[in-house]
Amino acid sequence: MKVSVKNAGKELQIADHTNTEKSKKHKSSVRDVKLAPAGEKKINWAWRNMPLLHAIRADFEKTKPFKGIKVTLSVHMEAKTACLCRVLAAGGAEMYATGCNPLSTQDDVAAALSVGEGGISVYAWHAATSDEYESHLKMALECGPNVIIDDGGDLINLMHTKLQHLIPGVYGGCEETTTGIKRLYSMAKEGSLKFPMVAVNDAQCKYMFDNRYGTGQSVWDGINRTTNLIVAGKNVVIAGYGWCGRGIAMRALGFGAKVIITEIDPVKALEAMMDGFRVMTMDDAAPIGDLFITATGCKDVMIERHFDKLKDGAIMCNAGHFNVEVDVAWLDKNHEKLNTKPNIAGYKLKNGKTVFVIAEGRLVNLASGDGHPAEIMDMSFAIQALSAEYLVKNRKTLKPGVIPVPSEIDLSVAHKKLAACGLSIDKLTPEQEKYLSSWLL
Repeated sequence: MKVSVKNAGKELQIADHTNTEKSKKHKSSVRDVKLAPAGEKKINWAWRNMPLLHAIRADFEKTKPFKGIKVTLSVHMEAKTACLCRVLAAGGAEMYATGCNPLSTQDDVAAALSVGEGGISVYAWHAATSDEYESHLKMALECGPNVIIDDGGDLINLMHTKLQHLIPGVYGGCEETTTGIKRLYSMAKEGSLKFPMVAVNDAQCKYMFDNRYGTGQSVWDGINRTTNLIVAGKNVVIAGYGWCGRGIAMRALGFGAKVIITEIDPVKALEAMMDGFRVMTMDDAAPIGDLFITATGCKDVMIERHFDKLKDGAIMCNAGHFNVEVDVAWLDKNHEKLNTKPNIAGYKLKNGKTVFVIAEGRLVNLASGDGHPAEIMDMSFAIQALSAEYLVKNRKTLKPGVIPVPSEIDLSVAHKKLAACGLSIDKLTPEQEKYLSSWLL
């Protein structure tokens, strides 16, 4: 059945139905279940382009590695994530899913996932308030999960602060992104991380492709579809030259932009310089740039002193996980906010100039786009699914802390991806292996 309720002055739908396969009744808090058919079309499109997950699902359906296990997932609630949820459910998992960013949830996908196959409970809707967002996280955790799949660390933070009573039932979890990994290492260093977490982001088949090629393409997809402005000839300032920054810069160059990099790491700054980009401080870049993209994972990358130096018409956006890289809160508090193009806010500065922020300073590739391409997320979510299986199989021996993705999982995904692309590579002969492993000539 479907019950309409009021929450924070907003109309939303509660889907309440029974999954006969698991014989469990579950509820899903989504915007409107009537959107499910449109969401299912998105999911089907992504699924046809995710061959690695196809193969993993076929294996999971036979082995049921998650039978009797509750999994809570907090990842951007869009079509590729829905595919991962269904793969885990096919492996026997009792799935509870929510988003990891208030603006990245696609309501039609959330609806489709909540009423489709797998008996998956979904708690997410687009443009959730801070209170609603936290409420969704709590709803997803109320099941008492055995496995956590997180993107950015919000689930882990909530469990270790407000929901500590759930910790004893957790075998461990997997973390998807750089920001979340940083949080985990900080927790592990001070001894506050209470269960093992697999650093999915640090797998080569994740960061070298998802962070570089995925972010590189999806960020520009979000910017271009939102602004509808030319990139060629513009001064594009990219804050941060990690794997995400590299990808964004590479694609900016392809569009014909004049690229400027700001950095705090001298090695990365030198790398950017030798890759052909100008390197300077944000203070020096502020009056030059036409478009600013932050990708640092840090806060206060662009603040008051930078805003005052910007050109009239300068545009800012963020490709980092949280909306703290561009100080939008300060702009909201101190300047008139103008209604401009959808998903773009204008701010009339005291010096008479107007500057713009895309998607409230949240993840531009998801808050203004559909996120990474399906083929890229096929690799990342293959790592996620196999890491979760590894975690469950080894739960009795793994200790609290941050643990790497086993190299055999990383290599397996790489080989399977090559095969899916119709490619093959050479293999070492026994003589070559002996030669490479010996110090004797």
